[in-house]
Amino acid sequence: MLFNNLDQLYRSVIMDHYKKPRNRGELNGNHCVTVKMNNPSCGDKIQVSLEIENHKVKDVKYLGSGCAISQSSASMMTEAIKGLDVDQIHQLTFDFSEMVQGHEHNDDLDLGDAEALHGVSQYPARIKCATLAWKAVEKALRTADQDLNHE
Repeated sequence: MLFNNLDQLYRSVIMDHYKKPRNRGELNGNHCVTVKMNNPSCGDKIQVSLEIENHKVKDVKYLGSGCAISQSSASMMTEAIKGLDVDQIHQLTFDFSEMVQGHEHNDDLDLGDAEALHGVSQYPARIKCATLAWKAVEKALRTADQDLNHE
């Protein structure tokens, strides 16, 4: 019975982020980087914008379309990384990916509501949906790093 209640709680968290997305929108400015990615296997699309100052993500926004998993994961990701140091974000994205693939991961890191997506590991076709926004953040961080190194 406890497993059933916990499963229902996780589903509620996922649907809450899908129906009431956090940090939806776009960012523009000198310290902003935006990347777009898609998941061709199911049609999910995501655009992530980061405002980075002093090696920290000052703000993050996303736009996208697709399934509840991809869109709620994007909303959860924005809440998890806002205000964090870039190195912390790299660790979070790695651990999130490990978690949704069913691999061992660092339980001490706070993934926030994104922990509700741990059950995705039972549905291999959904892993790409869950990780799309997180991969977009990694790509945005690499882009920002390259831009800083060329200035």
